[in-house]
Amino acid sequence: MRMTLIILGAAVGAPARFAIDQYIRRYTTKPYGIFIVNILGSFLLGLTFGRSEKVQDLLAIGFAGAFTTWSTFMLDIYLGFELKRYKEITINLVMSLGFGLAAAYLGLQLAF
Repeated sequence: MRMTLIILGAAVGAPARFAIDQYIRRYTTKPYGIFIVNILGSFLLGLTFGRSEKVQDLLAIGFAGAFTTWSTFMLDIYLGFELKRYKEITINLVMSLGFGLAAAYLGLQLAF
């Protein structure tokens, strides 16, 4: 049962990430879509922390695990270096870490 919940969550999380990122990329070349999904995923992880194992499996491990993406975030940073967009990279790093921590904190506060 546990593996089924993780698979179901991931089956929804990955396409949701792709859809949001593709939608945002219609309007900008900046990696705002990945930024948004990573912040939402941080919030969701905080929100589900300490919940039942089934909620953790479905939402935290399955959905958020497939929804958020460290690898795409790193690729965006790398490509920014290649294109010499240092200001954009700095803003992305600082905002992603800052807002990600804040979102996880907010989710934890709401969960307890």
